Amino acid sequence: MVFAPGEKPGNEPEEVKLQNASKQIVQNAILRAVQQVSQESQRREERISDNQGHIQLGVGELTKKHEKK
Repeated sequence: MVFAPGEKPGNEPEEVKLQNASKQIVQNAILRAVQQVSQESQRREERISDNQGHIQLGVGELTKKHEKK
């Protein structure tokens, strides 16, 4: 292995530590992003489900009003 001026052979383990730390940071960031997207998707599904329930209730109420006449 060829070393640049001022670089020592003992620096290699430090470089490996930095690479491993960088990989861990990236993995954590990806994991957080995936979790966030999953949570947002779940909330969106719940909102859609809630809205469909409200629409169905609204239609039922209209039908009842017309039946009373």
